[in-house]
Amino acid sequence: MPIRMTGMVSGLDTDSIVKELVSAYSTKKEKYEKERTKLGWKQEIWKSLNKEVNSFYKSAGNLRFDSGYNTKKTTSSDSTKATVSASGNATVGTQKLHVLSTAQSGYLTGAEIKTAANEKVTTSTKLSDLGVTADEITFNVGPANNNSASGTTKQIKVGKDSTISDVVNQLKDAGLNANFDAGNRRFYLSSSDSGYATDFNITADSSDTNSTTLLNALGLGKTAKKIDGSDAVIVLNGVKYTSTTNNFSINGLSISVNGVTDKVDDLEKVDVDALDDSKAVSISTTTDTQGIYDKIKDFLTSYNNIINKMTKLYNADSAKNYEPLTDDEKSQMSDSEVEKWETKIKDSLLRRDSNLSTIMNAMTTSMTKAISINGKNYSLSSFGISTLGYMNSAENEQNAYHIDGDEDDENTSGNKDKLMAALSSDPDTVIDFMKQLSTNLYTAIDKQMQSNSLRSRYSIYNDKEMTSQYTSYTKTIAEWETKISDKEDYYYKKFSKMETALSKLNSQTSSLSGMFSS
Repeated sequence: MPIRMTGMVSGLDTDSIVKELVSAYSTKKEKYEKERTKLGWKQEIWKSLNKEVNSFYKSAGNLRFDSGYNTKKTTSSDSTKATVSASGNATVGTQKLHVLSTAQSGYLTGAEIKTAANEKVTTSTKLSDLGVTADEITFNVGPANNNSASGTTKQIKVGKDSTISDVVNQLKDAGLNANFDAGNRRFYLSSSDSGYATDFNITADSSDTNSTTLLNALGLGKTAKKIDGSDAVIVLNGVKYTSTTNNFSINGLSISVNGVTDKVDDLEKVDVDALDDSKAVSISTTTDTQGIYDKIKDFLTSYNNIINKMTKLYNADSAKNYEPLTDDEKSQMSDSEVEKWETKIKDSLLRRDSNLSTIMNAMTTSMTKAISINGKNYSLSSFGISTLGYMNSAENEQNAYHIDGDEDDENTSGNKDKLMAALSSDPDTVIDFMKQLSTNLYTAIDKQMQSNSLRSRYSIYNDKEMTSQYTSYTKTIAEWETKISDKEDYYYKKFSKMETALSKLNSQTSSLSGMFSS
């Protein structure tokens, strides 16, 4: 790049002149910069709107199925014995639950152990300090009650030079949860899982005469306290069920048992018909009309928020005479004035947008379709749900739906609550209607989010096209920047030559003047 001389000889404001000479090029560049800025703002608005539509699309998708509704609620007459929740296919009515046993892991608390000198016992204490003299002693960790289902017997091999830590590690390797509490000087052992099948016993090895004495030295012999592992056993409506945990899932009911209702000597031979129902927990299941109502209300609230936003964007005032500001223009305005100016433009960017119109029409049409259930046609208005009409709606809210009798809606709170009445008398019809309505809406939105050459999957606007346009603007702006630079260099060269020529002329004139004066 040549040296850009200012008008040192000529006295001309060269920079201003060059700037004016290339102004046409600068104007072109600014035009594309402003178009790119508006496109960037438009992309941001679409991305935000697209995110909201996608979230609503997923919510509507969930309401296509029974699982999307809180259709049942269940109470337990004694939560200290059992807690219960219900899903959509739970039977309405009252059921009797007897809890005969709760699930329990096998648990062994060792006896307190001491050294000969009654010193502190830690995990690094050697077994010789506990009176063990043999180099190697074997004992067994195996299934309780000869229950082969809980695994095979594993041998523990330790000796006088082994430490408490070595014993703990071998017990863990045998499949037990094992710990030694130095403060209480006891071993604490439990089975890996609850239930009868995972219960365990620790026994002396019959081939090792020292085995019993070792076990006693470790507090794991007869003086240890053992709680046997057991399964949870319940009787629901005269049928017995068994679980290795305290949780049961039966015909839409999720039951968690906490305590026993009936003491039974032999769980295998229990006569379920002889159980005293006065001791049973009553499980009452009803249709959760309020839960369903809230689901529908939440759905409509989400729909209204999106459709109102779309309507406002589509009906926005024109900003025809507003363009993004240049840095020079911003410098002459306050921050609030700049923000107000730019907001005016941003609010208008989706005005009368064809993509926006298409998705709006798809959604509003889906909401107005009649739905046939058992040969009878229903619409939202059948359940007291409707728009307020163009004359009564707030600005840009003519597509929003209101529920008659909704205490949170000042427009319709005084009307008769047809939706709750319908849910109370015939909840299945309301749910079937909402499932089909959600399906129609989900399908309509999904259709608008199919990928093509202009847009990506799950996009309601032409994101690919806009990205391409943005890249094209950036390229064009770079080209105009090069043109401006080249033109500036051209003019500065011209002025540089002129300044050089003037400098020479002045020098010659000065010399001639000196000659004549002498």
